[in-house]
Amino acid sequence: MPPPARCPLAGNLSNPVANIKSQIKRIGTNEKRRLRNKAAKSEVKTRIKTAIHAAETGNETAAEDLKLAVKRLDKAAARGIIHRNQAANRKSALMRRSAELTAAAASE
Repeated sequence: MPPPARCPLAGNLSNPVANIKSQIKRIGTNEKRRLRNKAAKSEVKTRIKTAIHAAETGNETAAEDLKLAVKRLDKAAARGIIHRNQAANRKSALMRRSAELTAAAASE
């Protein structure tokens, strides 16, 4: 979804919403942070999906994918992108699901 039309970074730098110079700068930094956080959250979701898919298929890289997903969740929590309790809940759910899928793949 593109940023709002009146956002200074949306190509409308000649007529920003704010009149105060520091606020114009703050709008710019907020937009940069929003995009960085969005990318980090997207990567976390991708790593989780990759780990789950690897566990479902019984791939030999399942353990590595799980480790990388947990690492990304910890990094996101440390940087304040997601809350630390949310990271813990996601890790717990991911570990439980991965264990179930790995056991199911091994029994087949």
